[in-house]
Amino acid sequence: MELFYWAVFGGLSLVVAGLELSKNSKDRITTSAAFNAFKNNYVLVYSLMMAGDWLQGPYVYFLYSQYGFDKGDIGRLFIAGFGSSMLFGTVVGSLADKQGRKRACLTYCITYILSCLTKHSPQYKVLMIGRVLGGIATSLLFSAFESWLVAEHNKRNFDQQWLSLTFSKAIFFGNGLVAILSGLLGNVLTDTLGFGPVAPFDAAACFLAIGMAIILSSWTENYGDPSESKDLLTQFKGAAVTIASDEKIALLGAIQSLFEGSMYTFVFLWTPALSPNEEDIPHGFIFATFMLSSMLGSSIAARLLARVSPKVESYMQIVFAVSAFSLFLPVITSFLVPPSNVKHGGSISFAGCIQILGFCAFEGCVGIFWPSIMKMRSQYIPEESRSTIMNFFRIPLNIFVCVVLYNVNAFPITVMFGMCSIFLFMASILQRRLASVAESHRTKSQDWTSMKERDPESEPLTD
Repeated sequence: MELFYWAVFGGLSLVVAGLELSKNSKDRITTSAAFNAFKNNYVLVYSLMMAGDWLQGPYVYFLYSQYGFDKGDIGRLFIAGFGSSMLFGTVVGSLADKQGRKRACLTYCITYILSCLTKHSPQYKVLMIGRVLGGIATSLLFSAFESWLVAEHNKRNFDQQWLSLTFSKAIFFGNGLVAILSGLLGNVLTDTLGFGPVAPFDAAACFLAIGMAIILSSWTENYGDPSESKDLLTQFKGAAVTIASDEKIALLGAIQSLFEGSMYTFVFLWTPALSPNEEDIPHGFIFATFMLSSMLGSSIAARLLARVSPKVESYMQIVFAVSAFSLFLPVITSFLVPPSNVKHGGSISFAGCIQILGFCAFEGCVGIFWPSIMKMRSQYIPEESRSTIMNFFRIPLNIFVCVVLYNVNAFPITVMFGMCSIFLFMASILQRRLASVAESHRTKSQDWTSMKERDPESEPLTD
C-alpha cells in the first residue's frame, strides 16, 4: 500500500489521540454518576445499532452482484430502500410518538434483523422485500433513538448541556470507531475466514439482537403525544403546521436535507472520483480513513458543544462552507490537473491524492454535523411530535437521493460534485439565517423575562 495512505491515516490518528488526551476543564462537562450510567447505556445501545448498519453497507452492492444481478437491477433495489424510507418513514415516526419510542426502537431491531435474513435468498422479490424493510428500519434509526434519548433525558431532569455530551459520544463511537471496526470485522468474515458476502449481514443481525436485549432490560417507555383522540392524519397535519409556522424548524429541515443529500451522494461518488481509470485503490483502508476523519470531527464538536461560545448556530455556518469547498475540489482538479488516459493504473493519481485530503475534510465536517444537528433539533423541535417532524425532514432527502441514483450515469462526476457543493453553500446561507432568527428569538425571550420581572401581568412578546 502506498506511503500516502499510511501518512494520512497515521496523521489523523495522531490528531484524534492528541485532541482526546489534551482536553482540559473547559472542554469537559462535570456530570453526575446517574447521568454517566444513563449516557453509557445509550452510547452502548446506539453503537450496537450502528454496528448492525455499518456491517451491511460495504457488502450490499457486492452481494447483489454475486447473485448475478446487473447494475440496473441493483439500482432499483437501492431506490426501493430510499423510497420505502420516504413513504413509510413519516408513518413510523408518528407511530413512535403515539405508541412509544422504546417500542419503535425495538421495531427497528426486528425489522432490520428480518432485512438481514432476506440476504440469504437469491430471489429478486425476496431481496426487494428486504430493501423495503431496510428503508423502514433506517427511518426508525435516525428518529426513534434520538427522540427516546431527548425525552428520557428531560424526564430524568438532567442538565440540558449534558445532552450534547451524549450526542458527541454517540457519534464518536457509533459513527467513528464502530464504523472502522465493523469494516475490519466484515473483511475478516468475508475474505479472511471465507464465509462469503452474506456473513456480515448475519453478524449485523447478532449485534442488533444484543442491542434489542439491552433495550428490553434497561429502557423505560416514553411518548410524544399519546392522546387517543389524534389519529395519524391529525398528527401529520399538526407536524406540517408546526414546520410551516416556525421558521427555525423549517430552516433546520432544509439545512438537514441539503447536507444529508450531499453526504449520501458523496457515498456513491467517492470511489469513481478516486479511480477514474480503474486505478487499484484500497477501498477498505480509504473508508477507514474517512471514518477516522469523522471521529476527528466529532471530537472537535464535543469541545465546541461543551462551551457556551461559539454557539452551535454560529460555527455550523463555517462547517457548511468548508464542506462546500471540500466537495468542489474534484471540479477544481479536473481543470488544473491533466487527466490520465491510462486504464487500470497501478496507483492513485496526484489529483486523487488532493481529493482524498478534501474528502477527509468533508468527513470531518460530517463528524461535526451529526452531534450539532442533534443539539439544534433538541432545542427547536417540540417533544410531542419529535419523531414525526424528524421523518418529515427525510422526505426531501430521500426524493433527492432517489433522483441522483436514477440519473447517476446521466451527468459527469464533476457536475454531480458541483451540485453537491452548491447545496452545501446554500446550507451555509440558511444556517446564517437560522442563527439570526434564533438570536432574535433569544433576545425577545430575554426582554420578556425582564419585563415579567418588572410587571408580572405583562403578556409574552410574539415573533
